[in-house]
Amino acid sequence: MSNWFVYLLLNEKLISYTGIAVDVDERLRRHNAGQGAKFTRGRGPWRVIYTEGPLSHGDALRREAALRTDRRFKNSLKTEAMK
Repeated sequence: MSNWFVYLLLNEKLISYTGIAVDVDERLRRHNAGQGAKFTRGRGPWRVIYTEGPLSHGDALRREAALRTDRRFKNSLKTEAMK
């Protein structure tokens, strides 16, 4: 089933977070409410700067891992988000 999305979040201090979800809007709401990943708690508010999908769960996990280590790609997204 191809219903997973990879997303990148950014906060005001330009800290990014990469994750996967079926419903990115609901996941963002949970991150901003302090109910998301431990890393995002207390570092918000977050905003979505990139999504990719829909993908299968396995493909989404592999893409998430690839994006987490791709500094050049994340830096280009941060530059665009600051404009």
